[in-house]
Amino acid sequence: MNYEILNKIKSPQDVKKLNYSQIDTLCGEMRDCIINTVSQNGGHLGANLGAVELTVAIHRAFNSPEDAIIFDVGHQCYAHKLLTGRFEAFKTLRCENGISGFMKPSESKHDPIITGHSSNSISAAYGIYRAKKLNGESGSAVAVIGDGALTGGMAYEALNHAGEHNGNFIVILNDNEMSISQNVGGMSKSLTKMRNKARYHRFKFAFGRFLNHIPLVGKSLYKFFYRLKETFKSIVYKNNIFSAFGFNYLGPVNGHNVKDMESLFKIAQCYQRPTVIHVVTTKGKGYALAEQNPNDYHGVAPFDIEIGVKPSNKVTFSDIAGRTLCEMAENDSKICAVTAAMGSGTGLSEFEKKYPDRFFDVAIAEQHAVTFAAGLAKGGMKPYFAVYSSFLQRAYDQIIHDCAIGKVPVTFLIDRAGIVGEDGETHNGLFDVSYLTSIPNISVYSPTYYDELVYTINLTALQGGVNAIRYPRGCEVPSNAFKIDFKGDYTVLNGNGDCVIITYGRLFSEYLKAKEADDSLTLIKLNKIFPISEALVKGLKNCKRIDFYEETVKSGGIGEHLSALLLESGFKGEFNIHAVNNEFVPMAKTDVILKKLGLDSENILRS
Repeated sequence: MNYEILNKIKSPQDVKKLNYSQIDTLCGEMRDCIINTVSQNGGHLGANLGAVELTVAIHRAFNSPEDAIIFDVGHQCYAHKLLTGRFEAFKTLRCENGISGFMKPSESKHDPIITGHSSNSISAAYGIYRAKKLNGESGSAVAVIGDGALTGGMAYEALNHAGEHNGNFIVILNDNEMSISQNVGGMSKSLTKMRNKARYHRFKFAFGRFLNHIPLVGKSLYKFFYRLKETFKSIVYKNNIFSAFGFNYLGPVNGHNVKDMESLFKIAQCYQRPTVIHVVTTKGKGYALAEQNPNDYHGVAPFDIEIGVKPSNKVTFSDIAGRTLCEMAENDSKICAVTAAMGSGTGLSEFEKKYPDRFFDVAIAEQHAVTFAAGLAKGGMKPYFAVYSSFLQRAYDQIIHDCAIGKVPVTFLIDRAGIVGEDGETHNGLFDVSYLTSIPNISVYSPTYYDELVYTINLTALQGGVNAIRYPRGCEVPSNAFKIDFKGDYTVLNGNGDCVIITYGRLFSEYLKAKEADDSLTLIKLNKIFPISEALVKGLKNCKRIDFYEETVKSGGIGEHLSALLLESGFKGEFNIHAVNNEFVPMAKTDVILKKLGLDSENILRS
């Protein structure tokens, strides 16, 4: 489409040249571009539509890349990409060899760091800010964090650190869900309106300079008036959490009024103390369907703009996990479900409705979730923590310290294990096998089929201990060619040749195709992938050739564990591991990635 103004924006400097009438047009064009692109490619829609005017105001008030601007998570960075020279490439959003849906330094000098997971923006921005000061460089750093990401504990660690020091460090809170501080009455509203005006701050700065220049008593008077003002403000505003951390607080301000935000951002740059600017936005702004149903338009697959997002009628592994927990909870009052702000994504919506007292959404706090689940278990409950594979990485120490050492009966339902596709490097679940199998006292399962997932979840409730059940994004790939018994540690489909193929999880369905094409292959499916069965090692000892395939990084994978055990047993044959060669896998469709990695049925037959 031909966008009159957006076509001409090559850098943030071009945005500064526009008048406010042109800014309104630009914002409309950006929304149209985002909606059209996401409808074709999928992506994060609601939060990005809500951040359009906010992003424009930021780039008018600050100077990127001299001022490092970090959008937390990246769910709100699409407008930023459009204003920083990536309009022409925006049609490739989330496509193979295209631009990422998250901030990515390799794409642009305007992206200081990668932001795929939440709550790291304040830490990174403050580190960049202090480095600039140490190096004597100009410019500042700005963290733009949503109220959802602010539930992550790392954000509070950063606020606690940054609030201790003076300096012009700025955090912009994009509040599109809740009010962080409850304002009280007409006095509060009047003061907020006054404090958001530039002339109020000009007077305040001038008055402060005047007092400090009065001989002998000036500094004492300044401190007296400052304490008086802070006391009065705390009575009216009821000091919010940012004040407690040592931040100056400005706002709230309308997140869809560029002029007001731009003015407040420039005011914030005059302070020599850390400042939080509270901006209130509307998720899905400008697209009625997204405004009315923001939860349905957070992350979306391609859709028809006129009709909107249609609920999928396909049953997924996430759905099966949630249904299974509901069925178990009906007969067992000890069953609990824990999630870290991903209840819907991990299939727990129905559990939340049916068993609200046993459903715990701890917000974006995976570390807390693991230890909280351990606490539930110590109290006699049977907790299941449903979490994306790449998010569980944040809780490695808690898995060791609070679960595994004490053999505390917690089960991790690890969703999105393996390749996830268009979300790319930050979201592929390629590391859980390696880090979980390095921890003693954990049993790891990787179901291929829905029935197997149901069986395994029920099994963990009976056997206790620390368990991890990992399964892929999306649906099972059924096969009627073979009757699969998944109740043992492993299943053998015998062939007539000397070549043995071993795999687990989603890949087993792919490799049944190879077995159908060449029945001489002996195919072994691991059901319990770790610890590895002693009987399996003994049975493989005299094989001539073994090919091990897994959808994870090679280093620390099950293939390496098995090869070490075989060598110790005296194995003399050939052992080949086919896995991700210890690299970060870029975005593309899942089937395309598996083919490139050589993990599809065609490559098996070829090798």
